[in-house]
Amino acid sequence: MAHRKPHLPTKTCPVCQRPFTWRRKWARDWDNVVYCSERCRRAGRRALEI
Repeated sequence: MAHRKPHLPTKTCPVCQRPFTWRRKWARDWDNVVYCSERCRRAGRRALEI
């Protein structure tokens, strides 16, 4: 069985360097999404503070 959504946009997380794909909950502000998860978002902010 083939993947049902093969053409979703992707980005690379600046903290973990892993690619992540578009999610429905990010539909309104996909342009503003930077991190793949809450954990990476927190880690990215900590790195900026130091």
